[in-house]
Amino acid sequence: AALWPFPTPLFHSKLPYDVTPEQALAHEEVKTRLDASIKNMRTVTDKFLLAIIGSLEKIPYGMRFIAKVLKDSLHEKFPDASEDELLKIVGNLLYYRYMNPAIVAPDAFDIIDLSAGGQLTTDQRRNLGSIAKMLQHAASNKMFMGDNAHLALINEFLSQSYQKFRRFFQAACEVPELQEKFNVDEYSDLVTLTKPVIYISIGEIINTHTLLLDHQDAIAPEHNDPIHELLDDLGEVSTIESLIGEGCGTVNDPSKEMLAKTEVSLTLTNKFDVPGDENAEMDAKTILLNTKRLIVDVIRFQPGESLTEILEVPAAAEQEVEHQRAMQRRAIRDAKTPEKMKKSKSVQEDNNLSLQEKKDKIKSGLKKLSELGMANPKNRYQDLINDIAKDIRNQRRYRQRRKAELVKLQQTYSALNSKATFYEEQVDYYKSYIKTCLDNLASKGKVSKKPREMKGKKSKKIFLKYTAARLHEKGVLLEIEDLQASQFKNVIFEIGPTDEVGDFEVKAKFMGVQMETFMLHYQDLLQLQYEGVAVMKLFERAKVNVNLLIFLLNKKFYGK
Repeated sequence: AALWPFPTPLFHSKLPYDVTPEQALAHEEVKTRLDASIKNMRTVTDKFLLAIIGSLEKIPYGMRFIAKVLKDSLHEKFPDASEDELLKIVGNLLYYRYMNPAIVAPDAFDIIDLSAGGQLTTDQRRNLGSIAKMLQHAASNKMFMGDNAHLALINEFLSQSYQKFRRFFQAACEVPELQEKFNVDEYSDLVTLTKPVIYISIGEIINTHTLLLDHQDAIAPEHNDPIHELLDDLGEVSTIESLIGEGCGTVNDPSKEMLAKTEVSLTLTNKFDVPGDENAEMDAKTILLNTKRLIVDVIRFQPGESLTEILEVPAAAEQEVEHQRAMQRRAIRDAKTPEKMKKSKSVQEDNNLSLQEKKDKIKSGLKKLSELGMANPKNRYQDLINDIAKDIRNQRRYRQRRKAELVKLQQTYSALNSKATFYEEQVDYYKSYIKTCLDNLASKGKVSKKPREMKGKKSKKIFLKYTAARLHEKGVLLEIEDLQASQFKNVIFEIGPTDEVGDFEVKAKFMGVQMETFMLHYQDLLQLQYEGVAVMKLFERAKVNVNLLIFLLNKKFYGK
């Protein structure tokens, strides 16, 4: 059924078909039907518009954030553009690209219920197309003119609808930043108990990689941005075949499109999170802060036209004396500071330096900063002086920021303690679980050994005796360094459990003479097996097959 009733003619009209819009509108019947259709169109379109505006909170955060970034980026790129012009582009994204396809073909997006094998009628599709066209005109504030002048009556409705759309697009862009929305900051990765997992299709991986390569200079203009190193490591864009490990036939193979939709889960890991590595960026910041602090100390007592002039001209005796007195007053003030709030040892040591010694240290710091590209000697380090002036002007703001950072650090510290407790409990649990498993294995092995004979007798440790030749035949022993295979019959290995469950004592004898004893841990063998290590050494000389050694222990001691 149509979305609104269209009158159906009951007789064949004798009116001409090939007429202009003006000639058609001269007929009263045509005008009446057109007015009725326009009224129905306005009514139904308004219902759709109200439904769209009322669904603001249902639009995914990601889509709204993209709209916000689009609007802000356009405003930054084109500061003279009006708000209406910006919102029209945002509307093109939100309505035309995001909502319009679902209005034109709702059955393709599973947003309407159809009976098995059912589909929209031609009239329904045409009506939905007309509604979508009306909404598109309203979203872009486009009026009906020219060939569509006969629809001019609807322009007032479009203008009113545009104002509603405008407020809707503005509200859609008003979303919190990512950090606020997801409650993350630079410390979040440190306190998460589990690594984040994303679900992404093979096609999306390839498309994302391609976009990053094509626009990496725009995304990361700084040459030292980590994303450049990541992209260098990844190399060229992978193919579907290389990612899935299957042949996809020809380029136009239909199965290739299906394989591209294959979804995989990826566990995210920080490539640069290497324990023990020094953070060069933090070192550079430390040098910069220390140099700034020393410059402030020097220029307070020795003014000059430029920083280079101050550093080159020796300080006068009275300037040194005044500087020394100020440092003594600072030392008295710092002595009253609680121990945990005192400045670092290096800062305290700098306070004991003379003006000339501080200037020498400033020169050293400026040299390092110049090498790092953080200071420019060509303009007499004026950029650095400007930064210091800005720091002084923004001291109050910095204090507020430090206060907020302190709160974050306290929260992070608490979360890290919780994380440490969690891992300690996990370790204890796994230790207990492994011990229980080993106890069960040991008891199972004992029960399987003739229970009638063991009844009433004290359990006795079982020691297995094998010649090296026999173990070599079983494939357990691969070789013994500096000993020929013909001599293996003279070597005897004794393997037996210790009082500690899961530990075995291995004794080696050569021609009846006790040689060495080796402690073999069952858990270590399982770890090697898990890591794919096929061969290990006993006594630093005997190479054994890990899998077959585990099989031997399971069979003889654990009844498996």
